[in-house]
Amino acid sequence: MAASKIKKGDQVVVLSGKDKGRTGTVSKVMPKDGKVVVDGVNVAARHRKPTQVNPQGGIDRAPAPMAIAKVAIADPKDGKPTRVRFEERDGKKVRVAVKSGETIDG
Repeated sequence: MAASKIKKGDQVVVLSGKDKGRTGTVSKVMPKDGKVVVDGVNVAARHRKPTQVNPQGGIDRAPAPMAIAKVAIADPKDGKPTRVRFEERDGKKVRVAVKSGETIDG
C-alpha cells in the first residue's frame, strides 16, 4: 500500500465545492473510504429533538467527511495548494511540496 499523502494534522486547502478556498487542519483520515474530515470545513447541521439527555434539543453542527480529492496540502511557504512528492533526505522518506521544495514532515 502506498504511503498516504495527506495525514492527520496537515494544513489543507479545499479545491472545490461550497468551501472552495478555505483552509483547515485535517482531524481524521479515512483511507479506505477516500475521505478526510477537516476542522471548520464542510460543516453539517443536524436538527435534534429534545431528549432526556439533551432536554433543550437544537441544532448540532459538526464537520462532515469530504472526498480526499477535493483537498490539497497547503504549501508551507505561502499557504497555496500544492501537490506532494516523496523524497529521501538524510536517509528518511519525507513528503515534499512540489511548488516550493519545502519538506512537509518535520
